[in-house]
Amino acid sequence: MQFERGAASNLWRNTLSRIPTTFGRLVYLNSLRNVNSGAYEHYGLSQTFGEDEADQTLRRSHSQTFSEWLRFGLEAQKADLDTYLSALEGDRGEILRNWIQLKPYRNLAPVKARSVEIELYSNDFEVLLEVLKNQYGVGSPDRDA
Repeated sequence: MQFERGAASNLWRNTLSRIPTTFGRLVYLNSLRNVNSGAYEHYGLSQTFGEDEADQTLRRSHSQTFSEWLRFGLEAQKADLDTYLSALEGDRGEILRNWIQLKPYRNLAPVKARSVEIELYSNDFEVLLEVLKNQYGVGSPDRDA
């Protein structure tokens, strides 16, 4: 277990603590999941702790971050998402139009998330998108409309 805590501690200290939002950490951790194999890949962790330990640590961190997001109320999720959006380059309206059209947020749940958790996450996120659409004056995601 000492080794396991070491990998998680290393991940938090060197990477996750530098991402200021829970949603940003969720996006980041999801980006480390290989879409073909489902394995999580992180070069630095793998070199230090081995591929299996890196995969397990990232898998747990993804699940914990997802659970943290779900524990937030809508107001806290909105504040976190506002902070995340403020750090992105580009037009917020365009980003939201793409999120509405492409729905990339649907792929952020960890593989072992329960269907009820995924449903809660999706419903909350769609409510947040409606609020953000109004906030940023976003119309139809169809560029030709």
